[in-house]
Amino acid sequence: MDSATGTSNVLLSVKNLSKHYGSTKAVDDVSFDIKKGEIVTIIGRSGAGKSTVMRCVNRLVHSSGGKITFDNVDMASRMPGKTLRKTRSNIGFVFQHFNLVYRLTVFQNVMHGRLGHMSTFDATLGRYSESDKERAFEILSSLGLEEQIYKRASDLSGGQKQRVGIARALMQEPSLLMCDEPIASLDPVTSRTIMDIIVDQAKKRGIACIINLHQVDFAKEYSTRILGMRAGKLVFDDLPELLTKEKIDDVYGVSALEEGERAYAVGMEAMAVVG
Repeated sequence: MDSATGTSNVLLSVKNLSKHYGSTKAVDDVSFDIKKGEIVTIIGRSGAGKSTVMRCVNRLVHSSGGKITFDNVDMASRMPGKTLRKTRSNIGFVFQHFNLVYRLTVFQNVMHGRLGHMSTFDATLGRYSESDKERAFEILSSLGLEEQIYKRASDLSGGQKQRVGIARALMQEPSLLMCDEPIASLDPVTSRTIMDIIVDQAKKRGIACIINLHQVDFAKEYSTRILGMRAGKLVFDDLPELLTKEKIDDVYGVSALEEGERAYAVGMEAMAVVG
């Protein structure tokens, strides 16, 4: 509880979340809370369930069981489309592959971040307010995109495209920013730039942030807390400094990796002999 106001500081609460695809358990009995202003990273191997957790929270997919409470709204329950649209508009989402409309300009893509806050009539006609336009220019400038505003999204580099994706999410004025592998397709230098931008903007704007990452070093450097997932289960939930080598091995199943490496080495030796 917040001692100053007497209200809970928890923005997102996930309890016993599960998601099944047939007999496959993509997410298995996962529970965690996200407080306002936290920067939380989720690490784990591909297929560990990281992205599925995010998509369940944002209702991009329906959970199979458990409870998701975001800003006092039960996201796992059935709700009218209008209510879902309004609630989802308070959750910014940054995608690995940008999800931009490439034939449109940078400015037009960023303005799409306001659609969830507009009436269907205004959204259909693209009738944005002057204050929304001014906000878009402010965000684009803060992300170093002022010279790209009127360029088509297709003409941008990968790092620039991701910055446009971040700007679009920030246009929603979200209280939660979710970033699903935002640097997976970027080079190391650009990856660091994008991570700097995400964390800096979240802190400046008082936004809680959840970031899916493969890079453990970035997770330890940028987050206030780390969640580790393995085979659909949450196996680590603690401070970055407590993510020891042993804990990392547990998250990633290092013994399985070592077995794979040994099998690869044996195979290469066999090919050399045959050659």
